[in-house]
Amino acid sequence: MKIYLGADHGGFKLKEEFKQYLLINHADLEIEDCGALVLEPTDDYSPIALVVAEKVAKTQELGILLCRSGSGMVIAANKVKGIRAAELYNDRIAAHAKSHNHANVIAFSGDYLALSEMIEFFEIFLRTPIDDNERHIRRIAQITNYEEKI
Repeated sequence: MKIYLGADHGGFKLKEEFKQYLLINHADLEIEDCGALVLEPTDDYSPIALVVAEKVAKTQELGILLCRSGSGMVIAANKVKGIRAAELYNDRIAAHAKSHNHANVIAFSGDYLALSEMIEFFEIFLRTPIDDNERHIRRIAQITNYEEKI
C-alpha cells in the first residue's frame, strides 16, 4: 500500500513525526510526502489537500492530511471526484470511517491531537475491514452517481 502524506504549517510538525513512525513501524508501506516539505508559516492547506486527493483518486491508495483542525483538509479533499475524506478524532470514528464510509483520505488535527493519538487512530483505521453490507455499498454508490453527474 502507498500512503500520500500532506500537511500545511498547522500539521507540519505532527506529519514529520508521524512519517518517522511509519518508516520505522510500517516498512511495508510506501510513503510519498506531498508537502509541505519545509515549515512555511503562511502556506495554505487547500493546494496540499488537492494534490494528495488527486493522487489517491488516480491510484486508489490512501491519503493522510494534517492541518490545524483537520477540517479544512477534509473539505478541500472532498472536492476531488472519488474521494471520501474523513477527519479522525477518536477510535470509534476511525473504525467507522473505514468500515461504513470506505474513507480513502483521512485527516488529523495538528492542534488537538498528540502523536500517540494519531498513531492509535491510524492503526485502528488500518486494521478495520471495509464493511460491504448492502446499505454501505448503496450509499457510496449514491455519492459516486452524483459525482458522475457533475
